[in-house]
Parts: sequence; structure tokens; C-alpha cells
Amino acid sequence: MAKLEDRGETGASMEPLISEEASRHRSVLTDLSLDLAMKSTALSASLPEGMRPALAGLVRSMNCYYSNLIEGHNTHPIDIERALRQDFSADPEKRNLQREAVSHILVQSWIDGGGLTESPLHPESLKEIHARFCEGLPEELLVQEGLDGKLIPIIPGAFRDGFVQVGAHIPPSPGAVPRLLDHLHRMFGFQGKTGKIIYAACAHHRLVWIHPFPDLNGRVSRMVAHAMLAESVSSAGLWSASRGLGRNAEEYKRRLAAADAPRPGGADGRGALSEARLAEFASFFLEKCIDQVEFMHALMRPAELRGRVMEWAVREERRGEVLKGSDRILGALLMEGEIDRGVIPNMLGVSDRQARKVTSRLLELEAIKSDSPRAPLRVHFPASLASSWMPGLFPER
Repeated sequence: MAKLEDRGETGASMEPLISEEASRHRSVLTDLSLDLAMKSTALSASLPEGMRPALAGLVRSMNCYYSNLIEGHNTHPIDIERALRQDFSADPEKRNLQREAVSHILVQSWIDGGGLTESPLHPESLKEIHARFCEGLPEELLVQEGLDGKLIPIIPGAFRDGFVQVGAHIPPSPGAVPRLLDHLHRMFGFQGKTGKIIYAACAHHRLVWIHPFPDLNGRVSRMVAHAMLAESVSSAGLWSASRGLGRNAEEYKRRLAAADAPRPGGADGRGALSEARLAEFASFFLEKCIDQVEFMHALMRPAELRGRVMEWAVREERRGEVLKGSDRILGALLMEGEIDRGVIPNMLGVSDRQARKVTSRLLELEAIKSDSPRAPLRVHFPASLASSWMPGLFPER
């Protein structure tokens, strides 16, 4: 195996990794991080425990949609959910994008389920996230055009072995990548609780700046940020940073590029790169996270959510799409999180057989879910009903 070209870049070449405590930028970032932590905790506490997994499943589809949209790949959450049921488009290009989305969601679900054994920033964690993402991709998406115009195969979980260029930025030499990633990960361990939140934003840029893989760096980096925020602000998968970034994609890319800037002079920190530009990116990132927590909190206010779901059920009953009593079942599920099937006949004042008909139709529409034919029922949040239940979550198809 040929030795990788190494130009000797050290951790100092990407400092600062975070604004120092004495920095004039730190107080703003600290305030944002505390605001994010407080609001994220409040969102989780406001929801019944039984409702959180269902909502987190929809957020994963939304997160996947916006993360891929940033890269120019548009696969609507409804098509993503179809792909999760192995219902793929006959069009090869759309089918490939559906497979990409499924792979993204499976990795996200693995992360959310505690699959990472090391810190999200650990080099081995990065490799495993990349490898798992690649495993589900079609061959057509596992190639990248090199600087010489030739197609380079993307090896799952392998750091790049050549130079790349991203816009005006030429990332560090391939031989330096492991060394820089080790430094990025090691410095994370020195952060306190508030520092870890700020570092999640700053490290997102520095990870993209290193550009460790031939391709998929943006999506891997956003998955890493998601995992870091899950640890530092207890996001519980109930909101998506990618939605905030994707809805402001041009500004996101512009601020990422601006944070590549070298330090212009002695008044701008003490590292090789601009502290001011990094702080501006981190502020933007944290502000978009706060926006998303506030958006989800407003969308999930129990009384208003219950009202929208009940209105949908009444409307669909009039149309003959659901049976009488569906609104009462959904209302109870939104209050309780889950209910045993055995209580439904008494709840509705109907026979066991009629109760089964009511729930069967709701299960067909994926408005409710159950782990088995005898298991309790839970409310579900399918993408197909999001426009009625949670308007504005993602664009209409």
C-alpha cells in the first residue's frame, strides 16, 4: 500500500476549536447553549413518554429529508416511509435516492438506540457511521469524482487517501487526517457541560474542514452533531438540527465556508483560523437548533395537537375513511401514550368485533401502531398525515 502524502499539518492548523472562556465571543455562545439545553429539556418533559418514540421516528425521516436536501438530493418523507416498507420507485434514480434515505435512517436509528460505544467524535465512531451509511447505498452512489476528473470508489469506513477540493477550500493532506481527528476528539474531552454544547457546533465545522472521507462528509458530520446534541442537551430525537440548516441551506454553506478563513490579525483570537468566523458559525448553528426546538414545542402543544388530530378523525369519518369512535381512541392515546386493546369496547360502547374494525382501519392508515396483534396501541406519526396533524413540518409533496 502506497504511503499517504502527509504535509505535516498539526492540530494547531485548525485552532481555535472553540472560543476560550475569556474570549469576547464566549458569553454569547454560552447564553445560546444554556437556552438550547433548557428548551430542549422542556420539550421532552412536555410530551407523554409513550408518544416520544413515535415522534422521534417521524423526526428521523424529516432529519434525513433535510440533510439529503442540503446535498441536492430531494426524497420526500412520504417516499422515504414507502422505501422503509420496501415500496421502491420504478424509476432507477428515485429508487437509488430512496435507498440512500433508508440507509441514512437506519444509521440514525442505530445512533439513537445507543449504538455508538465511543464518543461521536472518536475516529472509530466516524468510520463506523460512514461504513454503515455506505453499506445501504447502491453502487452508483459509491463513487466520487477526483481532482483529475476520474471516478474514485468510496470505500465504506475508509478515510480518504488523496487530496480533494471543496469550493475554494483544499482540506488537509490525507496523511494528516487521523492526526487531526485525534486532536479534535481529544479536545472535546476537556469541555464542561456548557462547553460540550458549544463544541458540538464548532466541531461540526472543523470536521467538515478536515473532510476525512472522499464523500458523504456533510451527512456524516450532521449525524455526529445530532449524536453530540443528544448527549449534551438531551434532544431525545424530538427535533432536528438538519431541518434548521436545510431551511437555510445557502446561509449554512456560506457560513461554513467563511469559517475556513485564516486568522486575519492579532485581534482575532490566537489560532491559525479566524475565531470570529468560527464563533459566527457556532452562533448560527445554535440559533437554528433553538428555532427547531421552539417550532417543535409549538407544534406539539398537547391541547393543540390533540385538537388537530381529533379534527382530522372527525373529517375522515365524514368521508367514510375511518369508523366512528376513531377520534376517541386517538384522543385517549395522545393523553395516555398507549392503551390496552381490551379497554376499547367499553370506551366506545361497542362489541369487541366492532372495536377491532375501528382499530384495524387506524392501523392501516398508520395513525396508530402496535408491536403485535395483542400488544397495546400507541399513537403514530406517519409522514402521510403530517400535513394535517403537524402542518409545516416539511413541504407539501
